[in-house]
Amino acid sequence: MRSSIRRHASESEYGILRTVDERLVMTQSESRRQRLKPGPGQESVWDYPRPPRVELVGRHIRVVFDGLVIADTRHARRVLETSHPPVYYIPPEDVRVDCLQASTRRSWCEWKGEARYYTVRTPNGTACDAAWTYLAPRPAFESIRRHVAFYPSRMEGCYVDGERVRSQPGDFYGGWITSDVVGPFKGGPGTTMW
Repeated sequence: MRSSIRRHASESEYGILRTVDERLVMTQSESRRQRLKPGPGQESVWDYPRPPRVELVGRHIRVVFDGLVIADTRHARRVLETSHPPVYYIPPEDVRVDCLQASTRRSWCEWKGEARYYTVRTPNGTACDAAWTYLAPRPAFESIRRHVAFYPSRMEGCYVDGERVRSQPGDFYGGWITSDVVGPFKGGPGTTMW
């Protein structure tokens, strides 16, 4: 059966070839025009670097699933990348590794290398491929080796200094959106090429 979505190619004012269908598809130049201005104490994800940067964070990071605290730390690292809310990586000693079961899922990041996933299991709940780690990251990301990141959308709650985070749009990226981070954020429909 043929798709009923009509597609055509056009050139933007910057000469970037893009595919257009019935959904709104933006080029990176168009997304920057819609950049939200950060208020006092806020950061814009459009000021984050590319390639990404890792920062040590002294904030209180907590992950809850099925009523259990799965991770709790003040020693996390966050990865900052243009157009993405921060992803928090928690040291393994601050994670309930007894609740993590290795998955067969793998993905590849051009900056960090191969990610390996975990299913989070508790006596009463399961969240498939809800966390990931880098066992052998590229040299620039050595500081997150074996640290664990969690998809907030798959957990009962993820918190930064007591504030419950919102999930980055889409089902691939695992950014944590807090009140001190503004977008727009990559991940939703039409943002693939940002």
